[in-house]
Amino acid sequence: MTVLVSGSLAYDRIMPFAGYFKDNILPDKIHNLNVSFFVQDLQESFGGTAGNIAYNLALLGQSAALLANVGSKDFDPYRIWLKKNKIDFTQVKILKNQQTASAYIITDKADNQISGFFPGAMRQPYQLQANKLQANIAIVSPQNPSDMVKLPKIFKARKIPYIFDPGQQITSLTKSGLISGIAGSKILIGNDYEIDLIIKKTGWSMAALLGASETVVTTLGSKGSIIRQGKAIHRIPPAKPKDILDPTGAGDAYRAGLIYGLLKGWPLPKIGRLAGLVAVYTVEKYGTQTHKFSWADLARRYRQNFSEKL
Repeated sequence: MTVLVSGSLAYDRIMPFAGYFKDNILPDKIHNLNVSFFVQDLQESFGGTAGNIAYNLALLGQSAALLANVGSKDFDPYRIWLKKNKIDFTQVKILKNQQTASAYIITDKADNQISGFFPGAMRQPYQLQANKLQANIAIVSPQNPSDMVKLPKIFKARKIPYIFDPGQQITSLTKSGLISGIAGSKILIGNDYEIDLIIKKTGWSMAALLGASETVVTTLGSKGSIIRQGKAIHRIPPAKPKDILDPTGAGDAYRAGLIYGLLKGWPLPKIGRLAGLVAVYTVEKYGTQTHKFSWADLARRYRQNFSEKL
């Protein structure tokens, strides 16, 4: 089984703030915002949407090939990490005299986040060799907006089922670009805010989304997720984390579990439960590729959370 994971490869700089953003931002002064947060720590880790998804797929025992741009100036540590975790980076484009993307994320006690993202090499469109493309499934996660329009067209032409995950780039995509990516996708996925934003931007109803995409997945954080297909609605209960240290990357981990379950041909409720369980591992650690799990551990926690065998 071959999985293509397109998106960003980035270095994450995660900084926990001991207070609440809401206590330090005055609503009536929002037009003149000038605020600084004294953070307790700074942890650098490997991240990016594509990197995070591929890392969790590797933990599940599923190989994945990355489609992304990185910079020659600083990619080497990430390259070593990908090789160590047996993630295929042969289709990663290393651009000379460029930096790899970087995310700077401040997280408060309520898990609210303020982020700054430097795209680096991702500013340039990814050059894909489409004539050599083969895969059982692909995912288009947030990256250069032009790639998010181009790649779904290529996957459809090559008859490769794909998951469309516009995420943070919904605001950057045009209405026509967003519709083009959704139409013909195997799955459209986003959190509840993102799905509402998609509905607003496209002018489509949920029924119209389900007419354009085979399945719509709405993640709800600590409340689980909802998977809609046709007239069926599957409400997926959440898995319980042992601790909540950093929510960054939970959505990417969910997507890895989703992809794995789809490849196995499992029923949607089981796929959703596995995806939600995979996601809790990353919130238990700072960073998005700092956690680990085994299938024995997954089976044990799956039974604990859902009272059934994995």
